[in-house]
Amino acid sequence: MIKHVVMWKLKDVAEGKTKAENAETMKKLLEDLPSKIDELQSAEVGINVLEGNGEAICDMVLTVSCASEEDLNVYAEHPDHQKVVSFIKKVVSERRVVDYIQ
Repeated sequence: MIKHVVMWKLKDVAEGKTKAENAETMKKLLEDLPSKIDELQSAEVGINVLEGNGEAICDMVLTVSCASEEDLNVYAEHPDHQKVVSFIKKVVSERRVVDYIQ
């Protein structure tokens, strides 16, 4: 199994919405993906609940599980995922990714 972890810092305002509003939209969009993409075994999305402005603090995290690297690649290129990525690119200022085998 491969785990795909992504963390983001969101812009304070983007697409006419606040950071909190965009975080909720991202959460919904990301949580809907397993029902649309068979290769996703699971997707867990978290919104940071602690206040802070430290450089290391991110606003959101996504953890995805796939059976294989091939399945992860199918997910990455899937049209439904690409629609979500299009929105995310508009509202985030930073992104970090880790992929590991469990």
